[in-house]
Amino acid sequence: MSQEILQPEFSDEVFSQDVDLDEMRATERKAKRQATVRMIRYTLLKLLALIFTVAVGVYFTVLIANMGGYVDEIRRGQIRETIVLAASLDPEFRQLPESERTAIIEQRVANEEARYGLDRPFILRSFSYLADAMTLNLGFSQQLSSDSGSRLVRNIILERLPSTLVLFGTSNLLLFFISLFFGLTLSRRYGSISDKLVLGLAPTSAAPAWFYGLFLILIFAGLFSLLPFGGMVSAPPPDNPLDYSLSVLQHMILPVGAWLISGIFLTIYQWRTFFLIYASEDYVDMAKAKGLTDRMIERRYVLRPTLPNIITQFALLLITLWTGAIILETVFNWPGIGQLYFRAIGVFDIPVILANTVVYAYLLALTVFLLDFIYALVDPRVRIGGGGEKS
Repeated sequence: MSQEILQPEFSDEVFSQDVDLDEMRATERKAKRQATVRMIRYTLLKLLALIFTVAVGVYFTVLIANMGGYVDEIRRGQIRETIVLAASLDPEFRQLPESERTAIIEQRVANEEARYGLDRPFILRSFSYLADAMTLNLGFSQQLSSDSGSRLVRNIILERLPSTLVLFGTSNLLLFFISLFFGLTLSRRYGSISDKLVLGLAPTSAAPAWFYGLFLILIFAGLFSLLPFGGMVSAPPPDNPLDYSLSVLQHMILPVGAWLISGIFLTIYQWRTFFLIYASEDYVDMAKAKGLTDRMIERRYVLRPTLPNIITQFALLLITLWTGAIILETVFNWPGIGQLYFRAIGVFDIPVILANTVVYAYLLALTVFLLDFIYALVDPRVRIGGGGEKS
């Protein structure tokens, strides 16, 4: 009799548990769908915002590179001067009547202006430049050419890019990891002689790298003749790949040294101060009280909270390799993107200037976009989409 009474109660309890479990699963699926929709919406809005920002930056670059259209007037004057000079050297042309000579010159000038697109208003051409830049339709250079003779902007940049990546990739990576290592070391030796020495030498980073490069050239190339004055490789270039690599390394010593001297002390001081702030937190003192080793404390309680900042510094470091350093490459006659910038600005070569700018802008936007998701992976406190569930 008791079993007959208990059986319905047990069945009702199991049924209610099944209903609660189904409700929990339905709620969980709903939460996942909401999180997915929120992440997709956030991703699309972020992409649109970054694309708009890149477009605005590139358009301002177009305006600045053209000086609001003044460069067009300079180019028109150059075109007319070149055509008139070429025509004056032609004996048959000089024998023609003046009216006919004027008509021929005007026709040639009009054809040349049409070839460069100068027959259209600047405001229309500025948006054409923007559209070409945003779609990476880089076209042809107006004044410059690559070492192989090509005037395609893509070829010009691709020929110069490896040189910049070799020099500034090596310099910046050495600067980053050396500063990170010594910054962490000095955070354990606060107030020591080495800490005070770095603090005293930090103001030396106020001077740019090319400033120290001039002194390094004067001392090691001019006075002692130990290293070459500039360039990337000896002339003529060695045929043996090993000798070629050694020659490149030899030519890299002075520019890499100048770059390190310019930034090493201030960067070490910044990282040291940054690690000191995190090393003074209460959870670090608790870890010390538990008897954890210094290495474990640094790895788990100091480096891990600073990982988003380290990732940001490293990511921005990688994309800045595209720009090179205009004056440093010029001082050391290094055939890279920075020197290409200098030459393109000097001759008002707008396609080359825009190509460098837009590629750098896209790399920067892509890095900023990816960093948001990387932060959410390395730091549990970060939420994609501003406070929702972590996807």
